[in-house]
Amino acid sequence: MVAEKVFTQLRRGTLEFCVLALLQGEPRYGFELVKALGEVDGLVTTEGTIYPLLARLRREGLVETSWRESESGPPRRYYTSTAEGSQALAAFTADWQRFCTSVDKILQSGRRG
Repeated sequence: MVAEKVFTQLRRGTLEFCVLALLQGEPRYGFELVKALGEVDGLVTTEGTIYPLLARLRREGLVETSWRESESGPPRRYYTSTAEGSQALAAFTADWQRFCTSVDKILQSGRRG
């Protein structure tokens, strides 16, 4: 189905920014991010997607990590957005809002015809 492919591409292109947004409020560990994304319609993802994404964001300097003891098992790696990550998210947010407005305008004009 064409709509399914489009939605998959949109999700793939925005997932890293959704992760950066979740990291703005507080440090989180990987599985916590998987759970938070799973609570939002259309953003369900797996650890197999999130951990490679987090590793890439770390290499790019958009997130940093620290280890913390866990009350229920081994220590966990927590991820926090860096200043560069916050800047990337702010730039994406502005672009996303402009993009959504433009697409909505086109979709609305198509309905009038």
